[in-house]
Amino acid sequence: MTAEEIHAQVAAQFKEDIVEFNGEALDPYIKINPSPIFEISQFLKTTPNLNFDALMCLSGLDYGADKEDDSLGLVYNLHSIKHNHKITIRVDLNRKNAKLPSVEKIWRTADWHEREAYDLFGVIFENHPDLRRILCPDDWQGYPLRKDYVTQKYYHGVRVDYQEDWGQYKTLEDNPERGNYVFQFEEKAPGLTSQDKKTAAEKGES
Repeated sequence: MTAEEIHAQVAAQFKEDIVEFNGEALDPYIKINPSPIFEISQFLKTTPNLNFDALMCLSGLDYGADKEDDSLGLVYNLHSIKHNHKITIRVDLNRKNAKLPSVEKIWRTADWHEREAYDLFGVIFENHPDLRRILCPDDWQGYPLRKDYVTQKYYHGVRVDYQEDWGQYKTLEDNPERGNYVFQFEEKAPGLTSQDKKTAAEKGES
């Protein structure tokens, strides 16, 4: 089926929840309201001539923190193995209340995809069986892929915001917040420590 035919069939069933259709995009997409994502996903999978049995990817988006509403987004890339056709479903979410139903019960691969979007964008997937962070520690502050994310300075006493400011630090005893591993790395990496820079300057090297 073409993207236009897929859209027509979905619109016939869920007309009021269709926000936009773009059949000219590289990955043609149907943008829908977030609340019926479970029902529409189930329709896309179980309707015989659609049979979207594979969720290839679920990705988060941040359109910019300066937008007042719907500044986060999700993209669901779907494929039918039987019919060999594809469609992309998109939803927009308010960053202050980014919630929508989980589709993990429809596509098991959504389990980890949704956990990643939760971890990095702060999207809450309601009725997910095990919604917890998958990349960051459970007590990490903020959502790293949001455009307004600010890296915390320390995590359990370990410095997080890494900078190439070698000349400001002397030894582990003087600057314990740098951590032993960092000092060991600096000592082995030529041209990074203050002594290396001093030696290079004396030799006239740039």
